[in-house]
Amino acid sequence: MIIREASEEDIPEIVKVLKLSLGEQDLPLSESIWNYKHVENPFGRSLVFVAEEDNNIVGVRAFMRWQWKLGDKIYQAFRAVDTATHPSHQGKGIFKKLTLKAVEIAKENGDNFIFNTPNDQSRPGYLKMGWQQVDKLKVALKPAYHSFWKFIDGKTEYSTNIQCSLMQIDQLCNDWNDKFVNRETLKTPKSAKFLSWRYEKNPLQQYEIYAKNGLYIAAYIKMRKGLKELRISECIYNENSKSEITKIVKSFSIKFGAHFISYSPELLKLKWNLVSSNIGPILTLKNLNLDEEEKLQFKEINNWSYSLGDLELF
Repeated sequence: MIIREASEEDIPEIVKVLKLSLGEQDLPLSESIWNYKHVENPFGRSLVFVAEEDNNIVGVRAFMRWQWKLGDKIYQAFRAVDTATHPSHQGKGIFKKLTLKAVEIAKENGDNFIFNTPNDQSRPGYLKMGWQQVDKLKVALKPAYHSFWKFIDGKTEYSTNIQCSLMQIDQLCNDWNDKFVNRETLKTPKSAKFLSWRYEKNPLQQYEIYAKNGLYIAAYIKMRKGLKELRISECIYNENSKSEITKIVKSFSIKFGAHFISYSPELLKLKWNLVSSNIGPILTLKNLNLDEEEKLQFKEINNWSYSLGDLELF
């Protein structure tokens, strides 16, 4: 078996292995979606390795490139995302071999760390390979008082309402990023290019998007046992627009008939929370090139300032 870094020419065969292994019930799989995630990412191309037997790809492991910022320092990171093994080659330890090889190369390249939120089934495997558990993510929940009793059926139709220029969105992001320079917490640096890629052009999930000079909000509906959760994935704002957030969130809730609203309490403050606690998925971390102080600092969930969109799967 050969373990090697993937090339662009491998993408069609990689997608075939993903489809054979995972199916398409939960997520659509295509070359365009692969390119969206792993080639067009504004943080850079993903680190992708494949396992090959008899000139056929039988396994794939992808680390999506990401960035976090603490003070003035940018940390080059990866999100452990897509992985699959051909059904005929499972049980050979391919997932572990690919993951450890990708870790080795990422470390050699000087990247800082890998993070993800694995489920209960896959988390033990990551911990055995040196990942460390940080904590459950902080999530705030509040009832959607203006729409809780409205049951709206039918397909959810999202819209994008951007009432400002790219330059104004970039300025908003720059000001937002600067706001966190003096905080001792990790933050994903935002830009107009990132927001466009992450929310406006995302082929895996559509978002309700509202933007004006000084405010950018992206949200979507997630079904929870028959109830509609309005998830605020991103909310970037300046002080002049802060007072409008409640009004915009209310309009989203009424439009979709949401029953409750979820958001990151680290970055957004809304009144009348029902819950604001560590109730989200468990964040895990793999050190590559962090010093001792950074390793201790990043193992504390209170040292992470994130929107829900920074850590949710897509």
